[in-house]
Amino acid sequence: MPYSKFTLSKAVDDFQLTIVEGDRFLPEISPVNPTALLKDTLKESLPWAIAVSSEKARSEAIINPVLLEVKRQLKGQVSVFSGEEFNVQPEVDLTGYVDFLISRSPEQLFIKAPAVVLVEAKKEDLKPGLGQCLAEMVAAQRFNQQKQQPISTIYGTVTSGTVWRFLKLEGQTVTIDLTDYPLPPVEQILGFLVWMVQNG
Repeated sequence: MPYSKFTLSKAVDDFQLTIVEGDRFLPEISPVNPTALLKDTLKESLPWAIAVSSEKARSEAIINPVLLEVKRQLKGQVSVFSGEEFNVQPEVDLTGYVDFLISRSPEQLFIKAPAVVLVEAKKEDLKPGLGQCLAEMVAAQRFNQQKQQPISTIYGTVTSGTVWRFLKLEGQTVTIDLTDYPLPPVEQILGFLVWMVQNG
């Protein structure tokens, strides 16, 4: 069963998770100024992606450039994967493709632990993506453990490119920030993502 089959309630039930719903769980994080490359890219691609409004257009024109900027900001010390197969535990349905994954490893030819941020792209309504993203976060947690690279916190985000909603998984507890953060401006989202990769 692919990750896309997981609803929030199914992910919680299958993996015995506790949900904490609430406000922002991230600390105060300084915005990160984008490079001229990202500024120019978004200036051209943002209106196009909004007009076309398909999930693919938003992924290619907004989400991917932002994630590559995270890699740039961290001097290439992380890897960004797009549309990668991530089969961790097929026996419990943790299998399929992830929209985007950031690993705290510079290795780009294959996913290497620790996987730290999972990004699920959605066209508009973010809520259906929460279960899918959460299942991918559980997979990342177990993948890191299998590879003897466990980290305390896995982060996730469900995004349309112009709206971002964040989750974190610590042990069996998932916290969902019910605030939707807009893009533009890109500086706050970049700050969040850079911080997550460094502090997961």
